Amino acid sequence: MKLSLLVLSLIAASDSFARQTPPASQPQSGPIAIAAGETVTEFDNRIWGVFQGTDSAYWFGSDGKGVYRWGGEGKALVRFTTEHGLAGNHIRGVQEDRAGNILVVSDPGGVSRFDGRGFTKLTALEPPESEWKLGPDDLWFPGGTDTGSVYRWDGTSLHRLTFPTTAAGDAATLPRSKYPNAKYSPYDVYMIFKDSKGRLWFGTACLGACRYDGSSLVWTGTGENGGFGVRSIVEDKEGKFWLSNCVSRFAEEPGAVPPRYRKEAGIATEADPYSAFVSANRDKDGVLWLAILGGGVYRYDGTTWTHFPVTDDGKPIWVAQFYRDRQDRLWLGTIEHGVYRFDGKAFERVRP
Repeated sequence: MKLSLLVLSLIAASDSFARQTPPASQPQSGPIAIAAGETVTEFDNRIWGVFQGTDSAYWFGSDGKGVYRWGGEGKALVRFTTEHGLAGNHIRGVQEDRAGNILVVSDPGGVSRFDGRGFTKLTALEPPESEWKLGPDDLWFPGGTDTGSVYRWDGTSLHRLTFPTTAAGDAATLPRSKYPNAKYSPYDVYMIFKDSKGRLWFGTACLGACRYDGSSLVWTGTGENGGFGVRSIVEDKEGKFWLSNCVSRFAEEPGAVPPRYRKEAGIATEADPYSAFVSANRDKDGVLWLAILGGGVYRYDGTTWTHFPVTDDGKPIWVAQFYRDRQDRLWLGTIEHGVYRFDGKAFERVRP
C-alpha cells in the first residue's frame, strides 16, 4: 500500500492512547472540579486518539485544537489548550499514572500534567541524567518528531531517552548538510505498546520495532514497512506480535540468545483489503480488531475476517486510532471526522 508523504504526516499520531487496558491506578481523592478549561458543544473533526481514566471520564486528543475531557452523555465537554497550560495543541497521547494524574504528550511541546483544573508542562531530565529503566508503573510517550527519543514518567520525574545508534539507523539517517529540510529521525517513535510480559515495544519511523525488557533493546521487522513505519503493534492470543502496515506477524524464537523474532507468513497479502492497518487492539475475548486507514475496521477471530465499514454520508473515511475502554466498548479516532463508537453492529459517529 503506497501512501503519499502528506498522508503519512496526517497519521503520525502515536498509539500511546491505545493501551490494551488502562493502567492500574489509584484515583485522586475527592471530587475533581473541571473549571479552567473552555466548555464547548462539539469535538473538533481531527480527533486522533481516545483515552478513558479511572474516574470514567474520556479524553480526546485533537490534532491542533488541544485535548477534550468528556464525562459521557449529558455531561459537559471541556477543551484544554495551550491557554490552559498544555505544552502544545497537537496531541499525541493521553495516559493516567498510578496516582491518578492525567498526562498528555504534544508534538511539538512535550508532556503536561493535569491538576484537576489546568495543565502544567513537565521539564524532562536529559541524558546523561535521564535513565533507561523499566518500572511496572512507568508511563512512556513518544519523544517527538526528529528527536529519536521517548519520554519515561516514573511518577516523580520525566526522563527523555534517546536510542543507542544502530548500523541500520546510521544507514537510514539523512545528512543534514545535504538535506537541511529533513524533519525526521529513523529512530522517531510513532507508537508504544506494552505486551503481556510487561515488555515495551516501540514502533519506529523506518527501523521496524524495538523491544525493551528493562535490560536490553532488541530490533525486529526492520525493512518490513518501508516509509510507512510501524504505526501499530498488537499481541494475539498465541503471544505473537502483529506489526503494521502490511500484516506481518512475528514469533519469538525459543532459547535464542540474543532474543530474535521470526516472521511468519500466510496471514495476508498486499492485495487483501485488511493487509495495511494503522491501529489495532484486542477485545475482552482476545479477538483482534484492525483499523484500516481508509477501509473501516476488520475483526479477526483467528479464522474469519469480518468487515465493518466506517463512513460519513456513505463515504469511507480515514481512521487514525482504535481504542477499547474499561467497559470493553470500542472507539475510533479519525483523521478528520471526529469520534466513532461501536454499537454492537456498526461504528457510528459520537456527538456529545
